[in-house]
Amino acid sequence: MTSVLPLQAAEARLRQLPDKLLGLPEFQAVCDALRAGQPATFDNVWGSSLALVVAALRQHLAHPIVVVTDSAEAMDDLADDLSTFSHDRIERFPPSLEEDGSQRATDEAWGTRIRLGKQWARGQGAPLTVTCVHALLQKVPAADELLGASRTFSVGQTLEIESLTRWLVENGYQAMTAVELPGEFSHRGGILDLFAHDWQRPVRIEWFDNEIESIRIFEVASQRTVSTTDSIELTVLSSDYRAAASLADWLPSESLVLWHEPKKLAEQGRHLESLTEAPGVRFTFDEVRGSFAAFRQASAAALSEGSLGAEVRLRLEPVENFGGDLDAIRIAFDSAAADYRVHVVARTEGEIERVSEILQSTRVAGTGRLSISVGCIHRGFRLLEERTLVVGCDQLFHRGELRRVPRRRLGKAIDSFMDLREGDLVVHLAHGIGRYRGLRVMQRAGSAEEHLEIEFAQNTKLYVPTTRIDLVQKYIGGTKVRPRLSQIGGKTWVRQKKAAEEAVTDMAAEMLELQAARMSRSGIAMKADTPWQLEFEHAFPYQETRDQAESIHSVKADLEVARPMDRLICGDVGFGKTEIAMRGAFKAVENGYQVAVLVPTTVLAEQHYNTFRERMAEFPLSIAKLSRFCSPEERRANLKGIKEGSVDIVIGTHRLASKDVQFANLGLVVIDEEQRFGVAVKERLKANRPNVDVLTLSATPIPRTLHMSLVGVRDISNLESPPEDRVSVETRVTRWSDELIRHAILRELNRGGQIYFVHNRVKDIGVIEHRLQHIVPELRIGIGHAQMSEQRLERVMRDFINHKFDLLLATTIIESGLDIPNANTIFIDEADRYGLADLHQLRGRVGRYKHQAYAYLLIDPRKHVNPTAAKRLRAIEEYSQMGAGFAIAMRDLEIRGAGNLLGTEQSGHIAAVGYELYCQLLERAVRSLRQMPPKLSLHVDIDLPHQAFLPPDYVTDPRQRIDLYRRLTRVESYDQLGPLRDELLDRFGELPPEARRLFEIAELRLDAAVWQIDSIFLDQGYLVFKCAHAPRLEQLKRSCKRTLRVVDEHSAYLKLEGERSDPDSLLAVVKSVLRPSA
Repeated sequence: MTSVLPLQAAEARLRQLPDKLLGLPEFQAVCDALRAGQPATFDNVWGSSLALVVAALRQHLAHPIVVVTDSAEAMDDLADDLSTFSHDRIERFPPSLEEDGSQRATDEAWGTRIRLGKQWARGQGAPLTVTCVHALLQKVPAADELLGASRTFSVGQTLEIESLTRWLVENGYQAMTAVELPGEFSHRGGILDLFAHDWQRPVRIEWFDNEIESIRIFEVASQRTVSTTDSIELTVLSSDYRAAASLADWLPSESLVLWHEPKKLAEQGRHLESLTEAPGVRFTFDEVRGSFAAFRQASAAALSEGSLGAEVRLRLEPVENFGGDLDAIRIAFDSAAADYRVHVVARTEGEIERVSEILQSTRVAGTGRLSISVGCIHRGFRLLEERTLVVGCDQLFHRGELRRVPRRRLGKAIDSFMDLREGDLVVHLAHGIGRYRGLRVMQRAGSAEEHLEIEFAQNTKLYVPTTRIDLVQKYIGGTKVRPRLSQIGGKTWVRQKKAAEEAVTDMAAEMLELQAARMSRSGIAMKADTPWQLEFEHAFPYQETRDQAESIHSVKADLEVARPMDRLICGDVGFGKTEIAMRGAFKAVENGYQVAVLVPTTVLAEQHYNTFRERMAEFPLSIAKLSRFCSPEERRANLKGIKEGSVDIVIGTHRLASKDVQFANLGLVVIDEEQRFGVAVKERLKANRPNVDVLTLSATPIPRTLHMSLVGVRDISNLESPPEDRVSVETRVTRWSDELIRHAILRELNRGGQIYFVHNRVKDIGVIEHRLQHIVPELRIGIGHAQMSEQRLERVMRDFINHKFDLLLATTIIESGLDIPNANTIFIDEADRYGLADLHQLRGRVGRYKHQAYAYLLIDPRKHVNPTAAKRLRAIEEYSQMGAGFAIAMRDLEIRGAGNLLGTEQSGHIAAVGYELYCQLLERAVRSLRQMPPKLSLHVDIDLPHQAFLPPDYVTDPRQRIDLYRRLTRVESYDQLGPLRDELLDRFGELPPEARRLFEIAELRLDAAVWQIDSIFLDQGYLVFKCAHAPRLEQLKRSCKRTLRVVDEHSAYLKLEGERSDPDSLLAVVKSVLRPSA
């Protein structure tokens, strides 16, 4: 009979452990000494038992405690562990990224330091603060200066908005059209959006005259309000401010400072001193120790380092790593059954189910002394006096660290390419390729509307009303050759469009034929999810994105149908493709089938092997690898296991397609980066079982429009949404500068990180190595390029992964595949030589984990950069944020993805007619071949006198206006119209009459579409309704309360009285006809 404590009881028992420690007389004696102001030492403090000691000290002393660790990682680990043992508020005091304040916009740590400083200055500091030696070496503002630089704004307060914006500019804030980063503001009429450095989210302040009417907190990605507040505090330190105080100057005098592993702290402090760029920028470690001399002092270490004063040697022992060995875990827990209480700490409630199942057969479970709770324990320990063992699931199952990332969400799904700038090429569906020249408000017969001005060949101008913005698309051709402008009325455009139509029809027919052939073959039908599958999925420590969840559902649905799966998962680096593959693989194994995972490189095979093992460590799955990293004995054993069926999942390179690899029961093939394998390799792998399920992963995303065009033709799951809290890469385009390179390298070394340096010419890569070594003499450099032997290159990559050197100087071989959490700075030399897609993928090597990442695009200072390259570099720098413009930085990459998927010939047609029109033609061809009805057109031409547009003084940025016009024309229901109106009210304030009319006309278009009306216009005192579908016109006549005269099968006339002179009255009449019940 097993007996595991209920979750709440288990968590309560774990939080009682500090009381047990306080009950030890020797611990109590040291605490009394600390209370009396004497120093104290705690020895034999192993792993996460430090958190237990700190929690007990806090309970006894009831004074603020600051714990100093040797690194930012140790700081994070301790803060997590503390939350398992203590209910007190715990704060991290992190090291700032830029000690000169130059990158405050992306330096969340700098904002955190300011926020905590204000709390301490007001006596509101956290009871428990965890920091590291790097953070203490950095200087902070004095408390009185911090408070002096703070202003409070409240609802009802009188304040001139112009004086506030002037003050912000004077203090280093940047005016933007939309706020995305700390240090930015946006002013629109009576609304000010503002993002302070120490805030988690920006705020929107709205004025009525000179009085603050409301203060709203909003989300960066959507720009929409999420909550309201009555007041906010803004702290503004000028951009040239230089701090001079220490953290010790902020703390209350009764605080206790605990130094963890003092010898390591001193060593790290001296090391960081050696990496300081200029004297006086930081404190020395001796100055830091001296600044805290007046506080209560304590130290803790695993091994005795000499006593500060009162000393206690705790009876604690570390817990070994079990590495996922289930037998070893059961033996250890059985041996603890006699007299130990065992606390297992899981990451999630879903994981508790799996751990309970594994441990239910152990003797300790039968004694009632086993508890399993949710929390965090990085390194387990035994408390011998209390006969207690505490261990985390990561240690039991040898999993990687839970990745922490900054809390600010800067991500947004890829949506559109309609981010038009003056001078951009566009495609007009009827007239061809032109050049966009801007927005113009034009008056015509009593109407005022905004138009897009488009220039064609021979300087011909065309003005397109924004209500017909659906006729205009940004030209994206995917080639380096710039197309000629079309001639209005010319035949070339008609020929190009017709050729593209014919090509997409042929291609769609071929793809439908392949799809039909696949659907007719019988395949493997797997069973529905088992309890183990659910436990495996619940143990995922992150929130799936919407796209991820939908893709997982599609993959599992494919596997459960008795036909061969052939699904493509497309998504940018770090968007979660591997997790989808692992869930599919787990399902296949659960159904008794083997899984082959085919990857392009040996290093990637090693990384995938480790990822699969760590993620599946709690389950009795056999995972093997086949690559050159295997010893001959390991290779022979793996081949035997694959043949006999004892190996469930095998991960390898093209070696998996060799004749000596024979599967006992292959059910699923996962192919990573399909375009890097020949057809022969894939076909040889499928030969083991012709109807095997195939899941293909591609890090080259495809655009949403292409994805939608291929619905029903090719099974594709497209990951568009960045993961929650994905942090953007700080990107800078700069001339080569020894000073800048040294600064960036030292910043990375200061936080224990690593660096990529991309130089794409092998012949002089040695010159670059010598130059870098001269700039930073202490730097350890490794070199990798494609002219090395494969074995030597792999050895370099493995050494870099294992941090045997600091900087990898390499060619573009690092573009895909490598996944190194510790490398978060990249330099790309001669960046003007690269395409936008290449730059994006190289930059994607960094910025995937918890640290702020940096990309430096270096240009030769002696070289003139041509305008095309300069524009490319500006785009990659400007769109480093995963925000509204991210799609533009992605466009070359996505067109490359489209070319990979559709083939070379189709790429030519994309270049001829533009990408978006190509997708429309493809979707139309697919619908026609599948005998589906054409899409219902919602466009209705309403030609009435009205003033309907977004005034430039209401939405000041032309690109924002274009985006809103585009979204308005795409509205397909009243349910979509309301939220868009609410968004304008929220972001820009009360709608002016012109904007209000724009929404009224959009409503009328929806009403008219219901009646299949094509156009509405005035004709000599009559309101005319044109309709291609005669029966609907008769139905409209019968429902209308006024006299509607049908003059022919397509036209109906309504005589106007006095309404014709007033635009609002005219619109009301149209509404009464189309919506008689309103």
